[in-house]
Amino acid sequence: MVWKKEYLDLVLVPTGLLIMFCYHLFLLYRCLRHPETTVIGNENHCRKAWVERMLQVEAKDRGLSLTVISGTITAANFLASTSLALSSLIGAWIGSSSHNIFMSSITYGDTSPAIISIKYISILACFLLALASFLQCIRNFVHANFLISMPDNDIPLAHVEKAVISGGLFWTLGLDSNSTPLHQFQPAKSHNVLRKIGEENSRIERVIEQQHERSHMDGSRAQG
Repeated sequence: MVWKKEYLDLVLVPTGLLIMFCYHLFLLYRCLRHPETTVIGNENHCRKAWVERMLQVEAKDRGLSLTVISGTITAANFLASTSLALSSLIGAWIGSSSHNIFMSSITYGDTSPAIISIKYISILACFLLALASFLQCIRNFVHANFLISMPDNDIPLAHVEKAVISGGLFWTLGLDSNSTPLHQFQPAKSHNVLRKIGEENSRIERVIEQQHERSHMDGSRAQG
């Protein structure tokens, strides 16, 4: 049975790595050429619309957007801490793998020290990659938080979109496909223009009323 386990490891491990490599190449191609067919492309589409709407609001009224980003940062921080804890646990397990009494019973395939080390190091690399991705996610969303909360600024929309989308990419690294059609968000610029016109008309009406009141008071004083 030993030679069969070794044979399975020699065949399955390289095959699995090759499949994962080809899959991520295919995913990269779809993200670049057909983003609407991927979860990443769908989420980026929604994030662009979200950033556009949030920047149309005054800086003092963007508390909702900052709350959304803060929640994402908190979740990414928790997952990064979990990845770090698991990486530390696996690292300690590697250091004591030669004395592990459960090695032969829970490990599938070849249980020689060299193969066991390769397996543990592969798992450790996955968790370290997850840790790095979540840290980069936090960094980008913190940067987006600063940009969105900055009052009286002329920051281009593309800068904020880049920070939010980059954070989302590190969050969703490795997802697969999307079959939901992209929702075409309608711009709200016309609504903002109408709202500004209404506010301006109200201000003009208040000024006219104040002038009428002053004229009435001046006329009353003159008669007195």
